[in-house]
Amino acid sequence: MKPIAIDPVEMTDHASRAAGPSSTSLPTSGLSTQCVHGNINPDAPSRQHAEGAITAPIYSASTFTFESTDKLLDFVEGREQREEYGRYGNPNERLVEQKLAALDNAEDAVVYSSGMAAIVGLLMSRLSSGDEIIFFDQCYHRSREFCGKHLAKFGVVTRQVPTGDFAAMEAAITPRTKMLVSESPTNPHLTCVDLEQFVALGKAHEIETLIDATLATPMNVRPLDHGVDYVWHSATKYLGGHNDLLAGVISGRKELLDPVRALRGCLGSVTSPHSMYLLERGLKTFSLRMQRHNENGQAVAEFLHRHPKIERVYYPGLPSHPSHAIAKEQMLGFGGLITFTVKDADWKTTSRVVDAAKIARIAPSLGGTESLIEQPLVMSYFKYTPEERANFGIADNMIRYSCGIEDSADLIADLDQALTAI
Repeated sequence: MKPIAIDPVEMTDHASRAAGPSSTSLPTSGLSTQCVHGNINPDAPSRQHAEGAITAPIYSASTFTFESTDKLLDFVEGREQREEYGRYGNPNERLVEQKLAALDNAEDAVVYSSGMAAIVGLLMSRLSSGDEIIFFDQCYHRSREFCGKHLAKFGVVTRQVPTGDFAAMEAAITPRTKMLVSESPTNPHLTCVDLEQFVALGKAHEIETLIDATLATPMNVRPLDHGVDYVWHSATKYLGGHNDLLAGVISGRKELLDPVRALRGCLGSVTSPHSMYLLERGLKTFSLRMQRHNENGQAVAEFLHRHPKIERVYYPGLPSHPSHAIAKEQMLGFGGLITFTVKDADWKTTSRVVDAAKIARIAPSLGGTESLIEQPLVMSYFKYTPEERANFGIADNMIRYSCGIEDSADLIADLDQALTAI
């Protein structure tokens, strides 16, 4: 079985766009170099850590002092960029935001305490009562819940249309529409959205656009390069990569993110300095880990596609996937998440496959070093009615599998024995 091949030269070319025109950036702009060092001036104070330490110390202070009133005035009048109070910023946070902005080829990035905190913060800062947003219907169920249930209390209307149906999306636009929202790839069906059409529709109607690129990561796609206004990641997943932190990030132009950052200071949805330290450490190996996630995802998807007990595999790296052509055009790799359905199985038989897996652990989330497995019906949609699950495309016999960085041959052998057990 041949895993997906990622051309190192192509990866470097893709990453080089993140460096931008700055003359103060590092002399090289490959993805791994940016993951380790960030797209910053190599002589900047942020690279000169205390006592010559190669890793950034954890700044656990909630309050930062000033030597004098003159120094305070330098800060409040904008002559000096520094920290004042932990709810408004932290040195660990600033370092991580620099790296994340560089990876997304963004002017700025705002980090939050979780992925959901990030989307809540963005929407609360950009929308007002009477505004409308349009979602493609394949989306994370908590995003749907927040918009449809909680934003509605503040007079914001959410409309959903079939994923990838741009005619339906355009038909849903009204003079009150303020934002178009989509994932790419979507969770859990791994549908990839044509970003060029998505952006063109937004620009034609002067509406902002948001892409949740958590499953793609900045290694596999950079929506900002296609003209998207905001990119959203749950950094808990691939960016952190070790199942040991919660964080989220919104990337985009600085002028758009300034009010977002200001509201975050009011809401207080900041990440702890220790989590920022872990995220910065995880980013150093992000490129290496994603290469393995891409390889494992492709290998496992191809195995499942051939297996006699599998009904269907959702993975954009397979020619059988409905959006494979779009994915192949837009993405450098297809990630480590695979969704599949078990042939002729009810929900209980499907759960036996999940239980029989020995390497993958039963858990929500994805993108960590350990492989994870779940049955969406039980894990995330158990309290929904059968009709609601059917409407969301959640089948009783569906399994979502997140490939970690283990050896693909071991993952395949383990899935094979689990399927054989039923």
